Amino acid sequence: MTNRLLEALSISHPIIQAPMAGGITTAELVSAVSEAGGLGMIGAGYLDAKSTRHQIQEVKARTDKSYGINLFVPSPYTEEKDVIQRAQLSLQLYLEKVSSDVESAFSSYEQTLEIYHKQVNVIIEEQVPVCSFTFGMPSSDVIHSLKQAGIYTIGTATTLSEALAIEAAGMDAVVLQGSEAGGHRGNFLAGVEQSMIGLMALIPQTVDQVNIPVIAAGGIMDQRGVQAAQCLGAQAAQLGTAFLTCKESGANPLHKQAILEGQQEDKTTITRAFSGKAARGIENDFIRNMRKVECELPDFPIQNTLTKPIRSQAAQNNDRDTMSLWCGQNPNLAEPITAKELVHKLVDEE
Repeated sequence: MTNRLLEALSISHPIIQAPMAGGITTAELVSAVSEAGGLGMIGAGYLDAKSTRHQIQEVKARTDKSYGINLFVPSPYTEEKDVIQRAQLSLQLYLEKVSSDVESAFSSYEQTLEIYHKQVNVIIEEQVPVCSFTFGMPSSDVIHSLKQAGIYTIGTATTLSEALAIEAAGMDAVVLQGSEAGGHRGNFLAGVEQSMIGLMALIPQTVDQVNIPVIAAGGIMDQRGVQAAQCLGAQAAQLGTAFLTCKESGANPLHKQAILEGQQEDKTTITRAFSGKAARGIENDFIRNMRKVECELPDFPIQNTLTKPIRSQAAQNNDRDTMSLWCGQNPNLAEPITAKELVHKLVDEE
């Protein structure tokens, strides 16, 4: 069964590096994973078409092995002035410390959709071998265009219903995102609470119902996790936090340090405070302070735009308490090693 997916992806190991947006999945990281026999993935969720093309070309210049890219599927949203004003009031203490006209940075849903479609065109033009999606399901037109171009398509599901919908839409494979996963939740049919299913429960119920290959994601950090996922029927494992602390990762050094050194004291939690979309990360002062107003905050990407200058300032000031420190539930096994070393450890080729 594993060979079916590995052959389709043109990789030799059942290891996929999670496509972490926001600069973590550098061309260096993506190409290193692919060169080691896994599938390196570009996280293009926050990029425009020009930046997307640039990063694809950077990866192609570094490796001739298979690699992939991930896009955020835009969901309709509106700019509600009163909700934004209340959020700005809640963020006032943080916004006072930065000089930025955040209102001018808002993009409409139509603009976001246009950028997304331009990215899809770039992916087709650049002949990227694999394209995955999260935050929803691409339209039938997008899926058809990619498949016509010979591009392997992967959806992200947090429930059996979402996995079945991805299969019914004609996508080639599905990433099952367990509740243990770091970063943003990929739910799109169920609410956040309904989507918080542990990976070990999610895999068997899904593989019994779908015929497309299943890729396991969430809390997998070592060879034991990969083998456990395969034992339950997954054909590959997708790892995020494990690759985030690798030397080639573009994550902020403080972010890496928080995972590597704060493992015992720091707990991960689910929050909407940074982006307006539920995500798992290491709890800090910002998350705690915003918790009482969290349910009133605007949805993604409006809240993400509001907090962008705050997060940028935190990175410049080395302020861990105001950074989004995305992390899965198993950080104790993270190591500051190269991507090649990690892939080899995951498949026992040291």
